[in-house]
Amino acid sequence: MSDALINGLAGAGGGIIAQLLTYPLQTVNTRQQTERDLKREKRKLGTIEHMCQVVKQEGWERLYGGLAPSLAGTAASQGVYYYFYQVFRNQAEATALARKKKGLGDGSVGMFASLLVAAFAGSVNVLMTNPIWVIVTRMQTHRKMTKDQTAASMSPSSDAEALVAVEPRPYGTFNTIQEVYDEAGVTGFWKGVIPTLIMVSNPAMQFMLYETMLTKLKKKRALKGSNSVTALETFLLGAVAKLGATVTTYPLLVVKSRLQAKQVTTGDKRHQYKGTLDAILKMIQYEGLYGFYKGMSTKIVQSVLAAAVLFMIKEELVKGAKLLLSNATSS
Repeated sequence: MSDALINGLAGAGGGIIAQLLTYPLQTVNTRQQTERDLKREKRKLGTIEHMCQVVKQEGWERLYGGLAPSLAGTAASQGVYYYFYQVFRNQAEATALARKKKGLGDGSVGMFASLLVAAFAGSVNVLMTNPIWVIVTRMQTHRKMTKDQTAASMSPSSDAEALVAVEPRPYGTFNTIQEVYDEAGVTGFWKGVIPTLIMVSNPAMQFMLYETMLTKLKKKRALKGSNSVTALETFLLGAVAKLGATVTTYPLLVVKSRLQAKQVTTGDKRHQYKGTLDAILKMIQYEGLYGFYKGMSTKIVQSVLAAAVLFMIKEELVKGAKLLLSNATSS
């Protein structure tokens, strides 16, 4: 079994576990990013308060809206990403060694090369899995209507019609797929792909920081006669790397979520987005810089925790798989 395949499967496994642990935070964060009800915005609920509100008004199950496609998307995204990351990484390492033989460099993959490797792997991942995340965003932002909202939606002059997403029940995965297709055809499944491709810099930064810190830590350990890194250390390295990447690219994540959520087709034109640039300009005009950082505290907690768990579990799975393979080979 190749290193690329081992890393791909380990990444998928770690991603699923991290997703299960942090999914309610992800749901709340997506809702915060796409919030267009001015009355709700003024309340500025904290993460825990927002979760409690969802449970009280819509039930526990809404915190896990879109979980099934999200798990599929996580497994696919992490598997694809880690597989191609390892493929490109192996090529970069081979190139670095070839340069060393020619007297150029020390044979190690530099920071810029690591950034390119992560960017290429991320781009392949985005293009292959974007439809899944459009579906997940729709399901996470779907709201059950309250009685007051139902009554208000009966009036054509009511602003509630423009602020609340009114969906027929049931609203499962296949209903969501049909809705997206009816709205925009096949291209609808690639909404938000432009900011998402730009956001490739997030995992690229994350893995660049992670690989750089991990390499330095291993070199220090090598001087002491050891090359091992503990699960806790991997957890902390993953958390720090994700924190830096998230803070830098968060505004693009908000734009992506706005585009992928159900678009308002009537009422306030401030919340009707024709594309990436239109969304950015309207957010700047009507919401200011604050609009690009809605829910960032929730996202930092969710993404840092998820990344830390992912890295820790992924590294442990890779170690276990290699150990099993070596034992099988020796026997």
